[in-house]
Amino acid sequence: MPTSLIATLADVEREARIPLAERRLPTSTYELLCRAAERYADHIALQFLPQGSPDEAPVVFSYGEFVAQVTQTANLFHRLGLGQDDAAAFILPNVPQTHLALWGGEAACRIGAVNPLLEPGQLVGILRAMNANVLVTLGPDGSKQGLWEKIVSLADRVPSLQTILTVDLAPLRAATGSPGPPASERLGPAWVLDFDRERAREPGDRLVSGRRIRSTDWASLFHTGGTTGLPKIAPHTHGNEVFSAWNIALGVGLQAGEVVLCGLPLFHVNAALVTGLAVWWAGAQVILAGAAGYRTPGMVANFWRLVERYRVTYCSAVPTLYAALLEVPVQGADLSSLRYGVCGAAPLPPGVFRRFEALTGVKLLEGYGLTEGTCASTVNPPAGERRIGSIGLPLPYQQLRVARLDEHGQITRFADTDEIGLLVMRGPQVFPGYLREPDNQGAWPMDRVGNRWLNTGDLARIDADGYIWLTGRTKEVIIRGGHNLDPHLIEETLCQHPAVALAAAVGQPDAYAGELPRAYVTLRAGAQAKEADLLAFAAAQLPERAAVPVCIRIVPDLPMTAVGKIFKPALRYIATDDVYRDALAARGIEATVKTGPDETLGTVAQIELKEPAQRVQAEAVLAGFAVPVRFLS
Repeated sequence: MPTSLIATLADVEREARIPLAERRLPTSTYELLCRAAERYADHIALQFLPQGSPDEAPVVFSYGEFVAQVTQTANLFHRLGLGQDDAAAFILPNVPQTHLALWGGEAACRIGAVNPLLEPGQLVGILRAMNANVLVTLGPDGSKQGLWEKIVSLADRVPSLQTILTVDLAPLRAATGSPGPPASERLGPAWVLDFDRERAREPGDRLVSGRRIRSTDWASLFHTGGTTGLPKIAPHTHGNEVFSAWNIALGVGLQAGEVVLCGLPLFHVNAALVTGLAVWWAGAQVILAGAAGYRTPGMVANFWRLVERYRVTYCSAVPTLYAALLEVPVQGADLSSLRYGVCGAAPLPPGVFRRFEALTGVKLLEGYGLTEGTCASTVNPPAGERRIGSIGLPLPYQQLRVARLDEHGQITRFADTDEIGLLVMRGPQVFPGYLREPDNQGAWPMDRVGNRWLNTGDLARIDADGYIWLTGRTKEVIIRGGHNLDPHLIEETLCQHPAVALAAAVGQPDAYAGELPRAYVTLRAGAQAKEADLLAFAAAQLPERAAVPVCIRIVPDLPMTAVGKIFKPALRYIATDDVYRDALAARGIEATVKTGPDETLGTVAQIELKEPAQRVQAEAVLAGFAVPVRFLS
């Protein structure tokens, strides 16, 4: 079969019969880029649109220019004293220098990708855990969101930090790469230097270090989770990332000359690999649209014009973007180039899936991956049957199974067809383990023949044809628009209120964001509080606005397990009941909603309508939500 498209499970297995060693993949991400530059030197590798507008002049990098600047960046890190066991980090928006820092950093040392939206205390914790010696970030003239102020506040709280390289976003600098003004000031113990000026001093035709990178060397440090709590840090090896880039390009059929739109943040593996390294493996080009990606003002409104202007072939996004695009008129736009959109990070409501395809004629490919699996592990086949609601088929050489565990967390057997259990994985994509050893507890269940598997934390079933269906999460994270929120931080914050005894945070369904945080609290004996007061307290105390609950309910008791733990599934069922009932009532539909577990779907909301004739209208109202429904009347 053609190696460009995976159509069926049999095709996946056929591909995987070829020994991986015979694929002769590059040893490192740097070798991958160098091979691409040799083959496609004058082709466009990257176009940057600072405002994400189809009307602005792009900043264009050929493959030769891009890899030369990656090489310069690696040599800069080497000059600053970094070797393969040292770490640099970047805290940047989506600008070309982010890619230079990422891939140049991997060629010289280990590079940490850090979310710039995190609060200073969280940034300090991550940088200290990474033991970062060099930090690449926006300078004082380039930050419109207070990023430089965060850097100033953390500089002397990270003892390992020796150098801060600042990026200037002035259009001329971005367009030409011309040196900025000299900088030799200090911030805390660190020297502050201009990134582009220092990089331009280095040769771009070779690695000055002479380093020979092994596939087992650590390449990057991506933190998991999202915007609250101290995330786990997942190292990737060069072998992990090279394999994943090839595997992704194979699975979705990327070809030379195609155009891929990147709007997800580059501190996340999806943007870096799915709309980055995999694209360059194939000889295609990346459109880096908007410094804030899909959050750039006007970006969503201009989306279809961008597709038409640059003849975009495919994009990758979370369900909230596809839902938002349903509100953007497509009339008159030529979308014939757009073969498909990849969707991951959170469940895509079937109603959004169907409406999007009907409106645009563009295929959606639901997939699945996680940071620990170097981003992508399954996808619905673009050339074969796509099953709405499933995460598709495993990519070649990746093993995904549904396991049943014993009381010690070890695998006793693998589940039967359509039997729900824990989704586990093995393969060249799986990372070597968390940076902090305590985070590895429970992450690696063993099967009965001694194989180690990665615990994904997700519950799933596999149907008779090999398609995988997620049915829930053993993790308690709340997924809001593709960002993972730690419920424990919400709970800890609410418990600081003098009237609160216990708190439990869960995700309630939302037709746009997938989930929104909701909290339930019990009050201390004799204490009094209003729900509005608790909401105001949470808004004032939580470090990230996305984590503020949209609803807080005061209850007499929280549901408990037999051993005294809060039983959160019951709270999620109640939240679903409330949201679905209110959504129906807003359209004049009276109904009884009862959500609970289901052997096949994991969770289902059972709907009984007072007026059965309103069923079609009720189905339309609930089509945008991810929790499945079953009508009893």
